[in-house]
Amino acid sequence: MCGLAGVILGKKRRRVEEREHLAWLFTRLLVLSESRGPHATGVAWLNRDGEHRLFKRPVSAGQFVTDKAFHEVLAGIDNRTTVLLGHTRWRTRGDERVNRNNHPIRAGDVIGTHNGTIYNADYLFRRFKLRRFAEVDSELLFRLAARAARSGRMDVEWFKERLRRCRGQMTAVLASRLDPETILVLKGNKPLRLRTHRKHRAVLYASDPAFLDAVLADERGWRELSVPAMSMIVFRHAVLTEFSRESLEFIVQEKRGKAP
Repeated sequence: MCGLAGVILGKKRRRVEEREHLAWLFTRLLVLSESRGPHATGVAWLNRDGEHRLFKRPVSAGQFVTDKAFHEVLAGIDNRTTVLLGHTRWRTRGDERVNRNNHPIRAGDVIGTHNGTIYNADYLFRRFKLRRFAEVDSELLFRLAARAARSGRMDVEWFKERLRRCRGQMTAVLASRLDPETILVLKGNKPLRLRTHRKHRAVLYASDPAFLDAVLADERGWRELSVPAMSMIVFRHAVLTEFSRESLEFIVQEKRGKAP
């Protein structure tokens, strides 16, 4: 298992204090997520103009957030930022000391995080003739997303059709530098909970609701955003509340072996 944590940001002119507060909430979520993945930690943000920053290391989240570079990354968030992605990795396939195996993963113009395992990733890399940069199966999802967005705007239907061929477990958050105002949340058969705040125009998410409860215990205005399993949520930065929900289909397989 791995831990996903992050903030999806709607369009708003936020004061520095508000941006710093959201970054602080995110940092606390990331540290709590260490229990879901102690082997590596990473963060990335993406701006409306496609500018991005990515930082990851093969260390626990508790150690990661003490790194000066982590705070420099968070300091780069401004009113153009559309999403802040965080990931704590539980190593399965791919040595965490090889940093390209850690998340967030950049595949072409797509940056994303994934919790789960795609058991037929090797076959699908060959089937779709996809470039491969890392050893991890997660890269497949982001290579497919990069194909879906290569003409600019994300082709959600094309992406969904290719995801149907995947076999295993899948929950992910991703966006493309070519379409940075569209953020996709894939909630499959791995956990993910979301909270939304109308005034902040933001969505905070984590793999474990207990982490959100702990971080938001003294906060006001955060409400549960109910997302059923096997859903793809398409958020638009311009109007965050007007998201759409699509069905998410793939071959569900909880353990290695033959699919049911």
